[in-house]
Amino acid sequence: MTAEQQHEQALLLLRDYEDSGAGWFWASNAEGRVIYISQCIAQRLECPHVELLDRQVQSLFILERDENDGVERTLPLLLSARKTFNDLAVRAAVEGHEVWWSISGRPQFDSEGTFIGYRGNGTDITALRQSQRDASRLAEYDSLTGLANRHRMGKRLLSTLNAYQAARRACAVMMIDLDRFKQVNDTLGHQAGDELLKQVAQRLQSVIAEKGCEIGRLGGDEFQILLPDLDDRGRLGEIAQKIIQMVSQPYQIEGSRVIIGASVGVAISPYDGVGADELVRSADLALYASKGGGRGQFRFYSSDLHAEAERRRQIEDDLRDALARNQIWLAYQPIIETKSDRVIGVESLLRWTHPELGDVSPAVFIPIAEEAGLIGALGDWALKQACADAARWPGTLRVAVNVSPVQFTNVGFAGVVTQALANSGLEPERLELELTESIFLNDDQVTDDAFSSLKLLGVRLALDDFGTGYSSLGYLRKAPFDKIKIDQGFIRGVTEPGSRNRAIISAIVSLAGALDMDTTAEGIEAHDELGLMRELGVKQIQGYIYAQPLPEMMVAEALEDGTWTIKPEGPSKYRPERRTVLRKVGLIHEDHRYEVTMRNLSRTGAMIEGLVDVPVGEKFVVDFGEGQLAVAEVRRSAGAMQGLEFETPLVDDGAGGLCTRHRVSPYLIVQAGMQLTALQPGQSLLPGMMPGTVGLSMPKFGQVNERARGNRAA
Repeated sequence: MTAEQQHEQALLLLRDYEDSGAGWFWASNAEGRVIYISQCIAQRLECPHVELLDRQVQSLFILERDENDGVERTLPLLLSARKTFNDLAVRAAVEGHEVWWSISGRPQFDSEGTFIGYRGNGTDITALRQSQRDASRLAEYDSLTGLANRHRMGKRLLSTLNAYQAARRACAVMMIDLDRFKQVNDTLGHQAGDELLKQVAQRLQSVIAEKGCEIGRLGGDEFQILLPDLDDRGRLGEIAQKIIQMVSQPYQIEGSRVIIGASVGVAISPYDGVGADELVRSADLALYASKGGGRGQFRFYSSDLHAEAERRRQIEDDLRDALARNQIWLAYQPIIETKSDRVIGVESLLRWTHPELGDVSPAVFIPIAEEAGLIGALGDWALKQACADAARWPGTLRVAVNVSPVQFTNVGFAGVVTQALANSGLEPERLELELTESIFLNDDQVTDDAFSSLKLLGVRLALDDFGTGYSSLGYLRKAPFDKIKIDQGFIRGVTEPGSRNRAIISAIVSLAGALDMDTTAEGIEAHDELGLMRELGVKQIQGYIYAQPLPEMMVAEALEDGTWTIKPEGPSKYRPERRTVLRKVGLIHEDHRYEVTMRNLSRTGAMIEGLVDVPVGEKFVVDFGEGQLAVAEVRRSAGAMQGLEFETPLVDDGAGGLCTRHRVSPYLIVQAGMQLTALQPGQSLLPGMMPGTVGLSMPKFGQVNERARGNRAA
């Protein structure tokens, strides 16, 4: 074979190689312009071959940055170096085409050593890149919801916190757990549960709009949200509340209406944890507290949650034996006919007198009983005891009993009611069962059958806390309720200018009237609230303006004369609640820190005791501890008591309490030469402001010696 024939054969082999798609060739001149490129590249990019010629090489390819070596390289830089390169991963610089190649190039020189351009080859690695990307996504993203998985969230949190410590920036973490998800999984199946998780993920993505945030599913029904540069607890509380509201809206799953809830725990770095593990533990503890507080709530982390968790475990253990030890009893709150002030019924309320803890609030032990599976036994006991008590009372006073969703959906519940009525001899029409909207969780046949059975017995049914849960006019259409109870959340602030609650209550009253139902307004405490309820046509009133819950013996005594009438007594106008707290706080003035007692607290102010000779208009900084500082001005002053007004209102802490929007950053500790740590109980971050520290000037105010005052009083 001649040299010419060999050359032709080589060209044929190269042409076959190009046509096979296994590889391709390119060449450029000394100016970096393309003088040859295989025809298959034009076909791959869906453009005329001639358009690829005479273009700069870098206009066709984009070099991928190597994240491992941290060096920013560009293709023009490599070409100008006139060195050989091999297997560079490049992407087609053509919009609308996701094409990747691995290219190599060798500089060419003439006989005199002058650079004349490059010759090179390439192979298509698009399929490999997509496979690598899919594998990477599987390693970092949840295949069901498309959200980040536990691995990615942990890696992202760790890298964020490391970077933010150097920059002294804050970062919040939210832990979210779905309430009653297991019940949906058990009743509708795992396929329905998976579909529900997908819809929850979509709702979370619609809520979280903050830049740089990431949402992850850690597994099961647990989610996590990373919120960089956010430490405003007012804003975080709003986000948490919106998440709870969005997740709690009804879902349509395989033709069934499904309702779940959500609990949220929030922790913020560096206040609640410096490292990733510490911050996640704090958020987990806050989540545990929110679930223990009744679910459907959010909680911020605080150091006292450790003690609260231990106390909760003790309460759960002791609650298991409380019934057997006769520690559980019923109190009865009168329900008043609005027009006549006549008592027409009472609501039975569970009470627990603990031998060591004293009276344990129902807000504490009822959620624990629900989570521990004890609410069914407690509810059945309350039903039987209320019927027995009411049967002994003279007259026809009705008794209302709260029924948990667990009780109501039990197929034997109607039998329990029948037995309670038969054993006590109470007429069915005197028993009113109060149900919350959560009984419509799955909107299934069990719920419909329970309604039918109870109405056949002749008992009355009341819809409790209307408008606060999973409100739907659909179930009012078919559920045979006799009464709607307006939740006190709509009562609070109803008489204040600009409140929309008046319109809401008016609409509820009209709706109930159209459906031939009674209405009861709960939580009425002031005369202006009572007057408005009368004006709006609410038929029944329940609240402290008439009576607090009473022991059974007092109810029996009040009924001895036949008619039981109570005159309303209370403040003329509603005022925002001030919580009685009786706790020590710091009061900072100039370079002195005083210890005082805070006696009550509201969003806008507090009453403190401990300083004398304080004029109205004086300004202080209130140190609540754990970095919480609030600027306040004295509005009232009498003796050792001062009424303070906060410059910035406090915000809801998710647990029925209040907290400051912002806290003093622990990064101040670093400035003082100390190691960075999360906030500790009682820790002051202001230099020279620890209790007992002597200031540079004489203290301006005298401080009351409360121990001495107590001794004199004795």
